[in-house]
Amino acid sequence: MGKVAASVKVMPQSPDVDLDDLQDRLEQSLPEGAKINGVERDDVAFGLVALLPTVIVPDDAGGTEAVEEAFANVDGVESVEVENVGRI
Repeated sequence: MGKVAASVKVMPQSPDVDLDDLQDRLEQSLPEGAKINGVERDDVAFGLVALLPTVIVPDDAGGTEAVEEAFANVDGVESVEVENVGRI
Protein backbone atom coordinates (compact mmCIF):
# COMPACT_ATOMS: atom_id res chain seq x y z
CA MET A 1 0.00 0.00 0.00
CA GLY A 2 1.34 3.42 -0.98
CA LYS A 3 1.04 6.80 0.66
CA VAL A 4 -0.69 10.01 -0.31
CA ALA A 5 0.38 13.59 0.40
CA ALA A 6 -2.47 16.05 0.81
CA SER A 7 -2.27 19.80 1.17
CA VAL A 8 -5.05 20.90 3.51
CA LYS A 9 -6.28 24.45 4.15
CA VAL A 10 -7.43 24.93 7.75
CA MET A 11 -9.23 28.19 8.48
CA PRO A 12 -9.32 29.31 12.13
CA GLN A 13 -12.57 30.70 13.57
CA SER A 14 -11.08 34.15 14.11
CA PRO A 15 -7.82 36.12 13.90
CA ASP A 16 -7.58 35.75 17.70
CA VAL A 17 -6.91 31.99 17.55
CA ASP A 18 -3.35 31.13 18.63
CA LEU A 19 -1.96 29.45 15.50
CA ASP A 20 0.87 27.64 17.30
CA ASP A 21 -1.62 26.11 19.73
CA LEU A 22 -4.01 25.28 16.88
CA GLN A 23 -1.19 23.56 14.98
CA ASP A 24 -0.37 21.45 18.06
CA ARG A 25 -4.02 20.44 18.45
CA LEU A 26 -4.23 19.49 14.75
CA GLU A 27 -1.19 17.23 15.13
CA GLN A 28 -2.70 15.59 18.23
CA SER A 29 -6.01 14.96 16.42
CA LEU A 30 -4.49 12.99 13.54
CA PRO A 31 -5.85 9.48 13.02
CA GLU A 32 -3.46 6.53 13.31
CA GLY A 33 -1.14 6.20 10.33
CA ALA A 34 -1.31 9.88 9.35
CA LYS A 35 1.38 12.49 9.99
CA ILE A 36 2.00 16.15 9.23
CA ASN A 37 5.02 16.79 7.02
CA GLY A 38 5.31 20.57 7.36
CA VAL A 39 2.93 23.48 7.86
CA GLU A 40 2.81 26.76 5.97
CA ARG A 41 0.79 29.85 6.81
CA ASP A 42 -1.24 31.93 4.36
CA ASP A 43 -2.44 35.47 5.09
CA VAL A 44 -6.09 35.49 4.04
CA ALA A 45 -7.57 38.88 5.00
CA PHE A 46 -8.09 41.25 7.92
CA GLY A 47 -5.47 39.53 10.08
CA LEU A 48 -6.87 36.05 9.44
CA VAL A 49 -4.15 33.47 8.71
CA ALA A 50 -4.87 29.97 7.38
CA LEU A 51 -2.74 26.97 8.26
CA LEU A 52 -1.66 24.80 5.32
CA PRO A 53 -0.43 21.46 6.67
CA THR A 54 0.84 18.80 4.28
CA VAL A 55 -0.51 15.52 5.59
CA ILE A 56 0.84 12.08 4.69
CA VAL A 57 -1.79 9.32 4.86
CA PRO A 58 -1.93 5.66 3.76
CA ASP A 59 -3.44 5.16 0.31
CA ASP A 60 -6.57 3.24 1.28
CA ALA A 61 -10.30 3.50 0.63
CA GLY A 62 -10.91 6.43 3.00
CA GLY A 63 -8.15 8.66 1.65
CA THR A 64 -8.04 12.00 3.46
CA GLU A 65 -11.57 11.77 4.85
CA ALA A 66 -10.50 10.73 8.38
CA VAL A 67 -7.99 13.60 8.55
CA GLU A 68 -10.59 16.12 7.35
CA GLU A 69 -13.05 14.95 10.00
CA ALA A 70 -10.41 15.01 12.74
CA PHE A 71 -9.30 18.54 11.82
CA ALA A 72 -12.91 19.79 11.58
CA ASN A 73 -13.55 18.63 15.17
CA VAL A 74 -10.62 20.60 16.64
CA ASP A 75 -11.62 23.64 18.74
CA GLY A 76 -10.91 26.88 16.89
CA VAL A 77 -11.29 25.45 13.37
CA GLU A 78 -13.85 27.12 11.12
CA SER A 79 -13.34 25.03 7.97
CA VAL A 80 -11.13 22.36 6.40
CA GLU A 81 -10.53 22.02 2.68
CA VAL A 82 -8.23 19.63 0.80
CA GLU A 83 -6.47 21.68 -1.84
CA ASN A 84 -4.18 19.15 -3.49
CA VAL A 85 -3.62 15.39 -3.33
CA GLY A 86 -0.88 13.28 -4.87
CA ARG A 87 0.73 9.88 -4.46
CA ILE A 88 4.24 9.63 -3.07
